[in-house]
Amino acid sequence: MFKDKNFSKKLISLVLPISMQQLMLSLVSVTDALMLGFLSQDALSAVSLAGQVMFVYSLFTFSASSGISILAAQYWGLRDKKSIEKVLACGLRMIVPISVVFTLGALIFPTEIMRMFASDDVLIDSGALYLRSVALSYLFLSVSQCCLCTMKNCGMAVKSSVISSVSVAVNIIFNALLIFGLFGFPKMGIAGAGAATVISKAVELVWTLIVVMKKDSIKIRLKYILHGDKVLSGDFLKYTLPVLGNNLVWGIGFTMYSVILGHLGSDATAANSIANIVKNLAICICQGLASASGVIVGEQLGRGEMENARESASKLCRLSLVSGILSGAVILCVIPFVPLFTSISETAQGYLRVMLAVSSYYVVGKAMNMTVISGIFPSGGDSKFGFKCDGVTMWFVTVPIGLIAAFVLRLPVLAVYILINIDEIVKLPVVYMHYKKYRWLNKLTRTADA
Repeated sequence: MFKDKNFSKKLISLVLPISMQQLMLSLVSVTDALMLGFLSQDALSAVSLAGQVMFVYSLFTFSASSGISILAAQYWGLRDKKSIEKVLACGLRMIVPISVVFTLGALIFPTEIMRMFASDDVLIDSGALYLRSVALSYLFLSVSQCCLCTMKNCGMAVKSSVISSVSVAVNIIFNALLIFGLFGFPKMGIAGAGAATVISKAVELVWTLIVVMKKDSIKIRLKYILHGDKVLSGDFLKYTLPVLGNNLVWGIGFTMYSVILGHLGSDATAANSIANIVKNLAICICQGLASASGVIVGEQLGRGEMENARESASKLCRLSLVSGILSGAVILCVIPFVPLFTSISETAQGYLRVMLAVSSYYVVGKAMNMTVISGIFPSGGDSKFGFKCDGVTMWFVTVPIGLIAAFVLRLPVLAVYILINIDEIVKLPVVYMHYKKYRWLNKLTRTADA
């Protein structure tokens, strides 16, 4: 697999910085859990549920970033900077208005939003406080993520990861300062966690804008935002809307899992929150590999190197299987130690141990599906399959099963958790069959005059 030195060098140069970026992002959740856990289990549960709003918002930012990645990777294969700047403008036109809606919603209707995720008044009030304090970060994130995604696909993956990592470090530092009121800073509790996020995203945005203003960078062009290229705008929507649909049917379905567990009590919510954090830490390499897959295969397809793209995709699929198995093994190894770093109740700790065991097999399927559905397929414009696959799996299988198990059959919490975590395994055979049809082997780039 690694005899091709060019492939290996390219893979490592992408996977390592992107994985580090994912690790740093996951560490924010870790520090939130640790610090808020010292306040109370309710504080941890409330912020975990309120964080689902950011999760839903991230589905839109990820969709815009995916649309940028699909086209930017292929045009970067041709070193066509002008077209990439037009693609970046398409992404900003899509996501900035959406970020305004989320920001205003979190500022004006936080309590109403929290009632969708919990029935406990303490969780609702605490979560609403967090939403108000974190609201501005949605707006900052919309611009920075589009730019960082463009940098990642245009030979600046390391720079992109450094900016994100420093932003995370700022978030962690200000979490401690503002949650507990250290070194003369105000003691803000839950609101401090939200304020720390806003500060970190402001730092990320300013640094990103400084980079894109440099002479040889891919720039934000106001003229392209106001007067978009109709052809590229059409291409962007053609490949982005299915990704958005995919993210929404999957992401809202995934959020339904938190809604289901949130209505089963604080113990279930707290355990699920920590299990998700451990899961996200364990799959950082898998996420880096999935992102790298889209860049590597996309560049080769952009240059019309179909056979090379096919071979690279095959290598990347095998690597994703290995990374998934290793991630599952890591989760199994840390099960005895995770409860030592939390202050949750004994009941929640019992839930957590089983949830982590379930997560160990879940991440194997997750690693494979991320690489293929989110990386390889979209790199060649095949972005509709994920929408169909996740739509059927989430909304016709796991979400109905979870709702029936929790509220009709009233099964125990752990039985419900196991049932709602079968989606990634269920998808694998269908994903493999679609992969072998090679409908994703497409060159998407147009000539400069097109």
